[in-house]
Amino acid sequence: MIRIFALIILVIPGFLAAYGIKLMRDMVFGILQNPFPYLWMQFLAGFLLFLFGLAFVAGFILYRDRKKNKVQTRFKKE
Repeated sequence: MIRIFALIILVIPGFLAAYGIKLMRDMVFGILQNPFPYLWMQFLAGFLLFLFGLAFVAGFILYRDRKKNKVQTRFKKE
């Protein structure tokens, strides 16, 4: 049950990152999505969603690897 919960925690930010990539791609092709009045605002929202999703997944993996002592010495907590 705990592993399913951990998977759900990782899937939600992954979907947010994928949606951010979609928003940025649509801006490149000039497709304006509904809640955004300007293309630059759509790109900025997509970029922020992508960064949030990527940072969350990377932090989760780093935290897990620190617990299992599988990181390099420069990533270990002192």
